[in-house]
Amino acid sequence: MNLTESNLYEELRGFLQDHQVTKNETQIEQHSHDESYHKASSPNLVVFPESADEVSAVVKVANAYNTPIVPYGLGTSLEGHVIPYQHGITIDFSQMSKVLEIKEKDFLVKVQPGVTRSQLNKELKKYGLFFSVDPGADATLGGMAATNASGTTSVRYGVMRDQVRDLEVVLADGEVIHTGNMAQKSSSGYNLNSLFVGSEGTLGCITELTLRVYGNPEHVVAARASFRSVDDAVEAVVSILQAGVPIARVELVDEPSMKQANLFSETNYKEQPTLFLEFHGNEAGLNHDVEFTKEIVKDHHCEGIDFEDDNAARNRLWEARHNLAYAYVHGNPGKKLMVTDVCVPISELAGAIKHAREQVNELELNGGILGHVGDGNYHILLMLDMDNPEEVKKAEELNEKIVEYALQRGGTCTGEHGVGVGKMKYQQKEHGQALQVMEKIKLALDQKEILNPYKLVHQKRSSL
Repeated sequence: MNLTESNLYEELRGFLQDHQVTKNETQIEQHSHDESYHKASSPNLVVFPESADEVSAVVKVANAYNTPIVPYGLGTSLEGHVIPYQHGITIDFSQMSKVLEIKEKDFLVKVQPGVTRSQLNKELKKYGLFFSVDPGADATLGGMAATNASGTTSVRYGVMRDQVRDLEVVLADGEVIHTGNMAQKSSSGYNLNSLFVGSEGTLGCITELTLRVYGNPEHVVAARASFRSVDDAVEAVVSILQAGVPIARVELVDEPSMKQANLFSETNYKEQPTLFLEFHGNEAGLNHDVEFTKEIVKDHHCEGIDFEDDNAARNRLWEARHNLAYAYVHGNPGKKLMVTDVCVPISELAGAIKHAREQVNELELNGGILGHVGDGNYHILLMLDMDNPEEVKKAEELNEKIVEYALQRGGTCTGEHGVGVGKMKYQQKEHGQALQVMEKIKLALDQKEILNPYKLVHQKRSSL
């Protein structure tokens, strides 16, 4: 540890307890990576604040020392968001994990950023409520807001940005602000909620969230619909949406992924392109939606549809879907998972997925295609030998091709994973001159560029 690091450590120890600041090698290593394939890099120190005041104090010290700060939830991100390439301080929010208030009559909840999705839903269940955003991983709500996460239920309930009513944020100089209020709507001022949601820790550290929640549906039915081709499955989704069926979840899982799911989850599902569906509502309305959906999928050569209204069977189905990434990892020991993520207009989805499968086959890569096809978002799961430069190069080529395809058709390079470092190179092409506006906002709020530097937008600090 050099003199500057030693001084920084001693200053932090002046207001944090022994267990709240560490340079322990194990902790440093744990905070050097996320779940992505991106190269690891270690912070100099890790701190564990327990309040917004402590976060503010840490940020003020870091600002004085011109030291980078990287906010950290559970490290489930997939584009290198929490990897501290400029070293500095990682702020781990695991000790800020309280559900502060449940306002059931307003359908609102106030939480600290370290609260996880499953933890919140466990508390909300007592009130007959649930939080809708379901990215699969049991991520922290602060991290989900930072990346504007979405997931399986976004087709019905919207993405993370749609649920945020207010944020408490610590800015780069240590000032603490609130970005919204608890009203259902407002025409007052700039929409700071939307500015900070998806900013990936580059504009401030989220220390509290007020979120919208929902009443548990009266009745829930899940289904698996098998098709002879991915094209048929995707076209069925488009028809379901065009028909106005208020479907709660609709997920595509291709044939290779169904095989992996059966092996890992010990299920016996048909190994064909499959839609996983879920319907929420009252029993009468839901029965009508189910019957209508049966007719629609039949028109698209559905080869079998199985419905589950038993809670255990539904949970087993969705666990198989959520565990697909782990299924691929488990089935390919010694390889690293790379997950791509793009989003296109619904009308372009069938062509995009067909193009993606053609590229995977042409490049002879081991991968499956799945995604939240109800909102045009799909993923490719690739298993790579990171010690094989040719294979890594092919994966990067695949990523380039599907991003280019999406951008050419009015889509985006990332529907929910965020930019981090992995998608930075596409920002200029996607946003054009608007990227310069983003860079100006970054500099206006973080003049020393200490907040998660070299992520999301180009900055002046030295490159990786």
